[in-house]
Amino acid sequence: MELILDVGSTKMDWIAYDGNAVFQRFTTEGFNPNYSERQCLDSLVEYVKTHHLVCRPNDIQSVHYYGTGCGYGPNCRLIKDVFQQYFPNAEIDVNHDLMAACHALLGHEKGIACILGTGSNACVYDGESIVERAVSLGYIVGDEGSGMHIGKELVRAYFYHFMPEDLRYEFKATYNLELDDFLDNVYHKGQPSKYVAAFAQFADKNRTHPYIQELVKACFKAFVEAFILCFEQSKSMKICLVGSVAFVFRDFLKESLANYGLTMGEVIQAPADGLMRYYGIKT
Repeated sequence: MELILDVGSTKMDWIAYDGNAVFQRFTTEGFNPNYSERQCLDSLVEYVKTHHLVCRPNDIQSVHYYGTGCGYGPNCRLIKDVFQQYFPNAEIDVNHDLMAACHALLGHEKGIACILGTGSNACVYDGESIVERAVSLGYIVGDEGSGMHIGKELVRAYFYHFMPEDLRYEFKATYNLELDDFLDNVYHKGQPSKYVAAFAQFADKNRTHPYIQELVKACFKAFVEAFILCFEQSKSMKICLVGSVAFVFRDFLKESLANYGLTMGEVIQAPADGLMRYYGIKT
């Protein structure tokens, strides 16, 4: 029995399989190892208990973990240690979420793989390895084009009264957002990027409004300039994307890429099905 885990700040996809057949599949809340080891361990144990992973932990022989925050060595060791405690007989393989994007989108083909969900990132993949990565500065300084970026721009526009009154009225009716509550959630509670990124749903709901289109396209322009044009091969390679923001706004993204003479390849909402294909599992 083996496990594939695709872990983001927002959600975590579990796929247990035996040979090439899925044994069990479910989705739980995500987590980020940048926050705390205790949260990581508690979340793992709680998820397994709540969803009644039907195989015994001792029966798991391999864990293929792809996760946010795992481009940083200490986080990879943390994840490996935590999972080794719960699955003592398993070989634990911890990879960056960019590698999940590469495996799910490109398999063994060359291309540029991008993540555009709660956060954002991109890399050049040669069919086996990541050969070049964009500079990722995280949600406080970077994450251009992400749900966090779009959500931040929406909230700024709301509180600064940049947003047209018709949209501002709807935003207020949707969230009833008070400044003190917003600041408390951002600066005094866990996972602010996840909290702010949730406001991007408002952009999707109002995607036909000219102001929203301008705001989202400006975020994608920043994404292309920060994460794609840094690669010399960008105009000669297909650009594939994974993530809820990429999937929902793929028409806007295609236009933004075309403005720079770039070609969009496959766009998927989540890596899970692509990872199953990569490991030869029947979907």
